[in-house]
Amino acid sequence: MSFKLRFQTIGEEDKLKAVKTLVERATPDFDFFFMITLAVLMSSFGLLLGSETIVIGSMLIAPILYPMLGLSLGVSMADMVLMRHSFVTILKVSSIAVATSAASALVYGAAYTGPLAQTPEILSRAAPSLLFLAVAIVSGLAVTYAMVKPKLSETLPGIAISVALLPPLSVIGIGVAWLSTPIIIGALSLFLVNMLGIVAASSVSFSIMNVHDY
Repeated sequence: MSFKLRFQTIGEEDKLKAVKTLVERATPDFDFFFMITLAVLMSSFGLLLGSETIVIGSMLIAPILYPMLGLSLGVSMADMVLMRHSFVTILKVSSIAVATSAASALVYGAAYTGPLAQTPEILSRAAPSLLFLAVAIVSGLAVTYAMVKPKLSETLPGIAISVALLPPLSVIGIGVAWLSTPIIIGALSLFLVNMLGIVAASSVSFSIMNVHDY
């Protein structure tokens, strides 16, 4: 069976369930933003402490992939309302993340007696490359396929870690707190590269699976 046919044999019920989930989460509630805020705090402190383990933990609890997939679904369905809701949610998430991260960096700087250092975890999220785009594209394909295949749902946390959407937003906030233009520009570029890769790959995947017909 060809790759395309394999995508198109996904059950109708699974497709409908995935669409319903993404449409509902395109306009999230308090719980969504509360979890985003907690995840950003974890991510920011992990970056400042140079702890990759804490950063990974923050990515596991951040539901930031859903509005990205909602935007992708809106593109594949040519649904302007869904695209607008998803994009507005992404903007809200980004604003909350940057503001929260900047505040946490300022508090950390005021409480920490030693010199603040640009940890490797911070610097690596401020240096975008084409390899990050490749990872985002692969992750976009993987997460879309996993969304419509219930038996693969346990793989979603791993995919969320691989694409790393939240840490670049946290680094932007840290850059704002430190008034570091290179860090801000680098992290923003990485976030946009990741977002572009995920949305493009997911939109194509939804189209191949004929989800655009729903």
